[in-house]
Amino acid sequence: MEQKEGDAVAMLELYYWLVKWRVQLLGRQWNFMDVGTLVVVLGLHFLALLAPFHFNGSAVWLAMALYVITGLGVTLSYHRNLSHKSFKLPKWLEYSFAYCGVLSLQGSPLEWVSTHRNHHQFTDTWNDAHSPIKGFWFSHIGWLFDYGSRFGSIEGRLNNVGDLKKQPYYIFLHYTYPFHSLALGVVLYTVGGLPFLVWGLGVRTILYLHVTFAINSICHKWGKQVWDTGDLLFGLLAHGEGWHNNHHAFEYSARQGLEWWQVDLTWYVIRFLQAVGLATDVKLPTEIQKKRKALSNKISKEKLGTVKTNGKSKEY
Repeated sequence: MEQKEGDAVAMLELYYWLVKWRVQLLGRQWNFMDVGTLVVVLGLHFLALLAPFHFNGSAVWLAMALYVITGLGVTLSYHRNLSHKSFKLPKWLEYSFAYCGVLSLQGSPLEWVSTHRNHHQFTDTWNDAHSPIKGFWFSHIGWLFDYGSRFGSIEGRLNNVGDLKKQPYYIFLHYTYPFHSLALGVVLYTVGGLPFLVWGLGVRTILYLHVTFAINSICHKWGKQVWDTGDLLFGLLAHGEGWHNNHHAFEYSARQGLEWWQVDLTWYVIRFLQAVGLATDVKLPTEIQKKRKALSNKISKEKLGTVKTNGKSKEY
């Protein structure tokens, strides 16, 4: 027992040294996590650029399968299950989906959930980790390289994920998550050579990273608003996460494609798991809640609207 506690303390000390180490670059301080993230992201982009030179059908099908699996790890596990507790799963299944999310290379469950909860608490304000008011580039990908800004301190303390920090599994994934994708890369190269590595790791990861980042940048600026929450709608590539305006209207909902025509792959999987008894306490907005939301938005617009009188704007 004492040995395990000693190992945990040593790991924490190493972790905090990594986030405290700093270097001045491009007008601001960067820590080890910022520099490491930049190197990994650039490396993955370079790997993806090799795709035309290592194309084959098997590699493309593999990339598509991993895109769906690791994507569901983010949308179903990180987002709807862990961040918002939209439904419950047996621990073995919860942990399995979370591990798929780790292989997306979007961060550990602790890091991802912390950032997302922060985003909902301070949506589109200066305290939002990837707020669009900080610029399109920053909201899309630049925030990744500013670790201290994401968590409110250069140490990157995860103060809003106490529920997850109580579980040793998530602590383990937090400190080891890059190594799992590294191991996957070794397996892919061993099985299928460069084509499997390039497509299964490079192309797949970069494509889903940018689809996810587009929700932070594009969805908060352009699109069709179904619910007036200040956020905007994106496409379908993120397994149903693109119906982002719906999500900010009813963030607790396990279903984000609220209309029949809004394709939501993540919801279809959750619904299947519910049908076979594996997903329980599934949360959805009722028709009354949706009508109440629409009425509330209409009243708010009437109160805050403006009319032009003699070339001037007048509030009423």
